[in-house]
Amino acid sequence: MNQKLGRASIRPEEAVYILNSASIVGTKEGEGPLGLLFDKVGADDLFGCKSWEEAESTLQKEAVGMALEKAEVEPEEVTFVIAGDLLGQSMATSFGLSSYQIPLFGVYGACSTCGESLTVGVMSIAGGFAEKIVCVTSSHFASAEKEFRFPLEYGNQRPLSASWTVTGSGAFVLGGAVEKGRKARGRITGMTVGKIVDYGLKDSMNMGACMAPAAASTLEQHFIDFSGQPEDYDKIITGDLGKVGQRVLIDLLREKGYDISEQHMDCGLEIFDGESQDTHAGGSGCGCSAVTLSAYILKQLEERNWKKVLFMPTGALLSKTSFNEGMSVPGIAHAVVIESP
Repeated sequence: MNQKLGRASIRPEEAVYILNSASIVGTKEGEGPLGLLFDKVGADDLFGCKSWEEAESTLQKEAVGMALEKAEVEPEEVTFVIAGDLLGQSMATSFGLSSYQIPLFGVYGACSTCGESLTVGVMSIAGGFAEKIVCVTSSHFASAEKEFRFPLEYGNQRPLSASWTVTGSGAFVLGGAVEKGRKARGRITGMTVGKIVDYGLKDSMNMGACMAPAAASTLEQHFIDFSGQPEDYDKIITGDLGKVGQRVLIDLLREKGYDISEQHMDCGLEIFDGESQDTHAGGSGCGCSAVTLSAYILKQLEERNWKKVLFMPTGALLSKTSFNEGMSVPGIAHAVVIESP
């Protein structure tokens, strides 16, 4: 069977299972609407470390450890780890996962990294190149602000279009089969790989608007490749568009003949209480979609409240160098079809 579908999609001959997963978040995320669903909430956002970057590495290390323990899988059973983060040279990943000594693929898709890592993981298992894979990503509010915008000590004002980078890490153990007596959390039955889309927007404080065109592009291609419609899914879930990006996405797709207003959900709007937590447009960061997928989305699929969702994290492909040189902010989005186990 040809597992490639249409221009940009993949439909594995056999579904790949999310055997188990884990989520760890910071204090602000723990105070939000999903707070009780996370596996671990830190007592403080340094997680006992000396720097924000070291804290983010700790997030990844602990998330992977928890996911493996919940899946009853030893590190030696894992063929590859596929991981990434937002920091330069993916340093949170490099320092956080080195102790596991599992062969590593480092990936970068900005805030779409969770979707990218799951896609590469499914392809590896479906192609017969791996039996079990761990996918993990992370972000940290303070390390991301220092990397892309301003140190916290600067105390700059944030416009209402700005999002709040989630402090958190989500890890997922993938496998081609579920062992007898165990239950998986979900089945991945398809993926659509996104392309870089650049509308020329330059406002890094409005990343929802920068990323929405890429989400619209991927979603349109997904519907074409799978001969599908929005009503095929209980939920169509973006990662980090927030209030502004959500409106842009819905409008762009209506122009293409697709109305997703009934099905659409954004992780950045779910993880924080916009009224009381002062996060402006909502949440963002690699960790945003990853922890929401692990703690909330998979729970809905396990409990059969939803049968089939399209999970589509979105990424803004900028750096402080590109921003300082006056370049635009391209976007990318990767879509993953997840069904009840």
